Amino acid sequence: MTSLIIDTDPGVDDAFAIALACASPEVDLLAVTTVFGNAALDTTTRNALRLLALCGRDDVPVARGADRPLVHPQVHEAELVHGNDGLSGRAHTLPDSGRSPVESDAVGLMAALLRDAPEPVTIVPIGPLTNIAALLAAYPSLRSRIARLVIMGGALSGGNTTAVAEFNLWSDPEAARRVLVEERLPTLLVPTDLTFRCRVDRAWLDRLSAAGPLGATLVGLTADYVAHYTTFFGEECTVLHDAIAVAEAIRPGLLRTTTYPVEVDCTFGPSRGALVADRRTPEIIATFGSTLARAVDIATDTDVDEVRDFLLTRLAG
Repeated sequence: MTSLIIDTDPGVDDAFAIALACASPEVDLLAVTTVFGNAALDTTTRNALRLLALCGRDDVPVARGADRPLVHPQVHEAELVHGNDGLSGRAHTLPDSGRSPVESDAVGLMAALLRDAPEPVTIVPIGPLTNIAALLAAYPSLRSRIARLVIMGGALSGGNTTAVAEFNLWSDPEAARRVLVEERLPTLLVPTDLTFRCRVDRAWLDRLSAAGPLGATLVGLTADYVAHYTTFFGEECTVLHDAIAVAEAIRPGLLRTTTYPVEVDCTFGPSRGALVADRRTPEIIATFGSTLARAVDIATDTDVDEVRDFLLTRLAG
């Protein structure tokens, strides 16, 4: 049994990620914590509660986290991609959970769960890394209680928000740098380079929609999202970024990794929020050295059909 905490900013792809965790019997979903990102915090928190209600998991606590970045304001949310309610304008199709977030904030809840868990816990941050940076800063003694971080974020060869920056890292570069560069936790980063390759087409969505009410509701949330990625790729499809990270957390080794020294650009030039990875060969790095001190495992390859089949099988029930 894998104990998971999902830190999220739902978000269409976050919806699929949460549903995937709920549909996986080998997962003990300890909590869902929320953060600003795809929409404002009130919206992402409400979406998380309603998504858990959709999945029949009102037993999973939800805690509100950061409503803004650590240092500098977020320039914009992801309304163009996710709609004005984070869910393609379809959040109203989800059941009303009838409950509120727990009294504790996200960092406090994660700390309590880590402290009380019998085994180290996997945390899956699939939004901006503000909550995770705050957790590690406030509770350094709990680092050993984290089995690993499986993070959706970053891009090796071109961003989705700027020319070089992916949305989650771009939304709070200072927090991303704290987590990815300054910490020394077991970390696997799932970048858009790989999640784009795992995109699903209309036939996949239609199969999921036909499988039952859960699948039909999830696919119903994708209208704006599909329209965006159809324009982006020139084919009718969508990208389930965050669900790919949750899939790896559920089935370790599903994604193949390469270890690279990394940095996150926190300057105010055109590369702000970019993931900088030293992709030279180990022999070249050994000879000439690298100015990037922290090495992180980055998901660079997978059996794409296996990932798609895993997601479809679980979400279709």
